[in-house]
Amino acid sequence: MPRASTEQRARVDVLRNEADGRPALHEETFRSLHAELKELPAVWLYDERGSRLYDEITRLPDYYLPRREREILRARAAAIARRTQARTLVELGAGTAKNTRLLMDALDTVGTHERFVPLDVSEQTLRASAQAIAAAYPRISVHAIVGDFERDLGALPGRGRRLIAFLGSTIGNLYPEQRGTFLRTLATALARDDALLLGIDLVKDAPRLEAAYNDSRGVTEAFVRNALTAVNRELDATFDQRRFVYEARWDPEHEWMDIGFRARQAHTVSIQRLELDVAFEELEPLRVEISSKFRRERFELEATRARLRVESWWTDSAGYFALALAFPEAFGRD
Repeated sequence: MPRASTEQRARVDVLRNEADGRPALHEETFRSLHAELKELPAVWLYDERGSRLYDEITRLPDYYLPRREREILRARAAAIARRTQARTLVELGAGTAKNTRLLMDALDTVGTHERFVPLDVSEQTLRASAQAIAAAYPRISVHAIVGDFERDLGALPGRGRRLIAFLGSTIGNLYPEQRGTFLRTLATALARDDALLLGIDLVKDAPRLEAAYNDSRGVTEAFVRNALTAVNRELDATFDQRRFVYEARWDPEHEWMDIGFRARQAHTVSIQRLELDVAFEELEPLRVEISSKFRRERFELEATRARLRVESWWTDSAGYFALALAFPEAFGRD
């Protein structure tokens, strides 16, 4: 019997294409720029160029997150595979799924892995990743979903034991209220035998945190500035890069990195497609993204409130990063 091609084994379902999400993004941009602390939605970071820049960021020496997470996975993936016995591995916000391959290898070793389901908003990145995974793991099927991990959890395949991975501390980009809603929704979607694996960046000294977002080559700054370029292009806006200084600083009160800009001088930005003029005062901030950092006790409390039970907690050798393996309480999906 002829073997199925990579394209045949890498199914891609598009729940939300770029055009579908644009009206909501434009509305969110309008609201965010009217807020007391002006903000651009972080979605603007991830156009094609932004996705390439982010991939470059993950290889920078000071951006420790993916390396520390990989250290933990190398040490613990086998135990995770034995404990979960997952037939389906789901990854939310999958991107290129680099670290996820350690989980795939471990599940292959225990002999349970049948299907990989990456979910990501970037169709181009997801299609390339799905085909690469299908080629590297010919024994499993790949069912990629182009969608939003906050809104499309109901579309995840539900047959058999599942391990749902949300890696890279992407959960830290959600505000606390968003995070609580997401965790509750996820807990409700989990079946009794499903498991959740979360990558979590930990609170540490401010210089180490700030160095991760202020690299000497300026790649992170270019990544964040790309959001202004994207808004200018799509919304006929007049954000002038020269009038904004990049800023990524530790906020000890909220325990998150606050990432964006400050206006060098008072000026007004016109956003023609939103019929909006935005006045900035001198040194006024414009936030683009947050990256929350966690303490174990605080995170476990959040998980408990969402009806998730953290069974295992592993850190890297430096104590910079953690993986949490959690299971649903009784009210989850049967």
